[in-house]
Amino acid sequence: MKILKRLGASAALGLLLAATAHAQVSVDNAWIRASVPGQKSTGAFMTVRAPADSKLVEAHSDVARSTEIHEMKMEGDVMRMRQVDSVALPAGKAVELKPGGYHIMLMDLQRQMTTGEHVPLTLVTESADGKRHTQRIEVEVRPLTTQRSGNAHHKAH
Repeated sequence: MKILKRLGASAALGLLLAATAHAQVSVDNAWIRASVPGQKSTGAFMTVRAPADSKLVEAHSDVARSTEIHEMKMEGDVMRMRQVDSVALPAGKAVELKPGGYHIMLMDLQRQMTTGEHVPLTLVTESADGKRHTQRIEVEVRPLTTQRSGNAHHKAH
C-alpha cells in the first residue's frame, strides 16, 4: 500500500511539474514605443525566454483593435515588414523582439501611447504538445527616440 501511495504521489508531482514547466515564459525589458496624436500603430518589444520548446503565437491588448506578430527582414536592398504566424522560442534561449526584427504590432490604436504609462499586453504561447498558455504582462511605454538596453528589466506578472 505504501508503494502505491508513493507511486501516486510521484505521478502527481510529475504531472504538476510538467504543467508548470511551461506555465510561464519569462519576459524582460518589455516596452512599447510611444505614439503621437493620431498615430494608428506602434510596436511592442521584449526579450522572451521559455523553459521548454514553445512558440509565441498571439498577443492582445485593450489599447489596440488588432495585434500581429511581425518580422522586419531585408529583401534585396529593401527592408520589409511582414506578418508571421509565430516566433520560435527554443527551450532556455533568449529570443529578442526588437526594432528591425521580430516584434508585436499594435494596430488601430484606441488612444495615444504616452511615455511612462504602463499598458496591459497578453501573450499567447504554444507548447510543443500544442497546448496554449496565456500570460498577461504590464508593458512600459518609452519615448520614440530611445531604446533602453540591458539595464531596464520587466518581469512578467
